[in-house]
Amino acid sequence: MAQVGKTIPEFKAQAFHNGEFVEVTSESVKGKWGIFVFYPADFTFVCPTELEDMASHYAELQGLGVEVYSVSTDTHFSHKAWHDSSEAIGKIKFPMLGDQTGAITRGFDVMIEEDHMAHRGTFLVDPDGVIQVAHIHNGGIGRSAKDMVRNVKAAQYVRDNDGEVCPAAWEQGQATLTPSLDLVGKI
Repeated sequence: MAQVGKTIPEFKAQAFHNGEFVEVTSESVKGKWGIFVFYPADFTFVCPTELEDMASHYAELQGLGVEVYSVSTDTHFSHKAWHDSSEAIGKIKFPMLGDQTGAITRGFDVMIEEDHMAHRGTFLVDPDGVIQVAHIHNGGIGRSAKDMVRNVKAAQYVRDNDGEVCPAAWEQGQATLTPSLDLVGKI
């Protein structure tokens, strides 16, 4: 079961990426930050708006050393067809993983078994393959890539600045906190 502080499950999948089919594995994603964006299905309604939003923030995320992986229980062939036929999905430059067996979706614990589709799950994974952020949304609630960019910056700051934590709504450049006995009851 995928939870904050746990290592991502082992997997191997075919993905559509930059006009080619490529293999992506749990080992190949390690070594850099990663965002896994699970969504119910290709050729749907809310999903393309979310993936287009993530695509619009992709260059910024790449600048932060982050790779994005979209995942659904569709095949990599379906991802290619969707990419080729949708203006919104055509903007995607990140790998689109096919998970037709549902193994990855189940491994991250976002499978809706009766529908064989994923919940809207978003996971931020550190370079060691450890989940640092996990968001799961109801099917009718679209996500914001801008929120995930803020989560990335906060997670990277905390990783690089041992002993410091980021308060609510923290933005890069703002003050952080250093938990100590002196702060107890003063916030």
